[in-house]
Amino acid sequence: MLWVQLAVVLGAIFLGARLGSIGIGFAGAMGVLVLTLGLGLEPGAIPIDVILIIMSVIGAVAAMQVAGGLDYLVELAEKLLRSKPKYITFLAPTVTYVMTLLAGTGHTSYSTLPVIAEVAKENGVRPSRPLSIAVIASQIAITASPVSAAVVVFSGFLEPYGIDYLQLLAICIPTTYAAVMLTAVICNFMGVDLDKDSIYQERLKAGLITLRETKARQDCRKGAGLSVGIFAVSILAVVLYATAISGNVGLIENPVLPRDSAIMVFMMIAAGLITIFCKIDSGNILNAQTFKSGMSACVCVLGVAWLGNTFVGAHIDSIQALAGNLLNSYPWLLAVTLFFASMLLYSQAATTRALMPAALALVDPVTAIASFAAVSALFVLPTYPTLLAAVEMDETGSTRIGKLVFNHPFFMPGTVCIALCVAFGFVFAPMVI
Repeated sequence: MLWVQLAVVLGAIFLGARLGSIGIGFAGAMGVLVLTLGLGLEPGAIPIDVILIIMSVIGAVAAMQVAGGLDYLVELAEKLLRSKPKYITFLAPTVTYVMTLLAGTGHTSYSTLPVIAEVAKENGVRPSRPLSIAVIASQIAITASPVSAAVVVFSGFLEPYGIDYLQLLAICIPTTYAAVMLTAVICNFMGVDLDKDSIYQERLKAGLITLRETKARQDCRKGAGLSVGIFAVSILAVVLYATAISGNVGLIENPVLPRDSAIMVFMMIAAGLITIFCKIDSGNILNAQTFKSGMSACVCVLGVAWLGNTFVGAHIDSIQALAGNLLNSYPWLLAVTLFFASMLLYSQAATTRALMPAALALVDPVTAIASFAAVSALFVLPTYPTLLAAVEMDETGSTRIGKLVFNHPFFMPGTVCIALCVAFGFVFAPMVI
């Protein structure tokens, strides 16, 4: 029966991958239905905390986008990229990493991918090099963002072990960024140069590629900078409040407002202040691309994490008994487990919510924190939206998905980057905790 249930889970995930986008969540719900009404399992816990955090953060990000804040950030990023085009393989992932770190969602990278592709092409750099690591950086940064659902939920799991929110960030931010930069060095040697790429040369001869003139951007609407400032202050407020109520600092004893609730409140207040002071129509927030992407992510987390919790919850004792001795002998296998789980669950937050409680019952917190970045293996199957966007925006054809599905330019950088994150985590985490 275990194998039948596992087949249902994998079948639902496969169907979700075929449907794509919000369909992943729908397929997860189908799997829950079969596991419960069909096979008699108790329904798992619905990841309400994760969903509510995503909704509140995305609301603030979408308000900032409507106010012109994202365009303002992209304009700054474009100036940076064009000022040092030779270093675009390092600057591009830095831009997407920072934007994701601040916003708590990798979907902010959509607006920078066309700029990255164009600047690389203009300067004879194979676009797949900066694009691949930029997409990976936007995924890895989720595990270091102060306002990402994955970090917030994982921090909650760590609190009983005496590890607070600030300590988690102090480990995750430097280890993930260092791994991204080292991986960027490797990406500089990926693939042949453009002048030796046969597909690029064929497109060039066919007149399918043109070097576009730099277009003058429209002036950002009034209040764009203010919206970024309000959002940045709200993130700072989240970090300060979470630090103040943490066990190790304890500036606020017996806080009435828990950390998760505080994050939701601060983010929604930020959205409200942006709406008021930047004078935007709140109805337009519903049409913002980041809002649509964020709400799609909520449905995906609901379906897929619910599916995972239903299966894992039914077999948690068996899983702990089977994996306990193995993980004690080879703790790094937790990272491998999280890697493959996130590849299927398609969400850092969903993977964290479904597997980290069981993992912490089997391994020490240092191992769990060191392995945390492995929940970002969303690049393995070439179906993730930012990955597909990067492929579409590279008209040179250098960023392409091969016939074998897994042979795409994101697989190797992503795997190397996660391996480096985990290695750095095992070295750095004991120094902080």
